[in-house]
Amino acid sequence: MNKKNNEGQGVVYILTNPSFPEYVKIGYADNLQKRLKELNRSECIPYAFRVFAIYEVNERLQDLALHNMIDSINPNLRAIETFDGKKRKKEFYAMSADDAYAILQTIATVSGTVQRLHKVSPEGHEIIDEKLAEEIENSVLYTEDSLLSKGNKETILLYQELKKEIKKLDNVVVEPKKLYIAFKSPKNFTDVEIQKNNLKIFINMSKGTLVDPNGIAQDVSDIGHWGNGDYRVYLSEKSKIADIMELIKQSYFANGNK
Repeated sequence: MNKKNNEGQGVVYILTNPSFPEYVKIGYADNLQKRLKELNRSECIPYAFRVFAIYEVNERLQDLALHNMIDSINPNLRAIETFDGKKRKKEFYAMSADDAYAILQTIATVSGTVQRLHKVSPEGHEIIDEKLAEEIENSVLYTEDSLLSKGNKETILLYQELKKEIKKLDNVVVEPKKLYIAFKSPKNFTDVEIQKNNLKIFINMSKGTLVDPNGIAQDVSDIGHWGNGDYRVYLSEKSKIADIMELIKQSYFANGNK
């Protein structure tokens, strides 16, 4: 796929970078090649940005509407910093490239413009960079404390309560990964991602196998995500732990535990 957009036609882009694989950059460019050169000019970033996907648009700055939509769905995804007492919102989002692409795909499908949406395959140094970054990543040791630092005080307490309940199951091993905390016995049966205001929990069950009488789990089988399994739930209050534990127990037993 040619990364150069047509003259007079801008694109909303999804960029990835092996330097921070947990984030994607979503923005707009009149000239994508020029924008890439600007971003990759910095010597402070170990690896270059690459284009994961583009969505051709006829009006400038269509990414702003997309940013607002993502923020309204989950305000915790966007990277925000405070500099000189002022809050600055970045174009970086804590989501997988596949998750970001799924959002554009939905927009394109609803608007009848699927032909304007294109994934871009990595090439040349991009393939080498991604492989090298993955090798470095696999050599890093992560801890619960480093992952818990992403949450606020209430979220940390909520995680500790959930962990206490999960550990009541036999032979549970807690294994921190880069983006989530895995619970195994011996296979992964649930993964917990620490967010600022809630816990994102993945239930390692295949689509159509989870019994969910309260309808609290979301089917994410067709959406890219970091955790294992086809179901996702959010936990933001202690009173919901019992209901979520019923789902986690199903996965615990389905993955080989007696």
